[in-house]
Amino acid sequence: MSVEQELASPCISVCLLNEDDICLGCYRSAAEITDWFMADPAEKQDILSRARDRRLADDKVWLS
Repeated sequence: MSVEQELASPCISVCLLNEDDICLGCYRSAAEITDWFMADPAEKQDILSRARDRRLADDKVWLS
């Protein structure tokens, strides 16, 4: 993967961890945030997938 194709960080500069150490801005865990810059593209894709799943689960809680 070239630099142009590098996955962008999902950070939106709303850095606040909840009681489960999940960022309320990007939905990554504290460990995933720390690991992001050393992760290979496949690992980053996994992180993004888990973060998306957390956001969707959180959205369901807010909507119920």
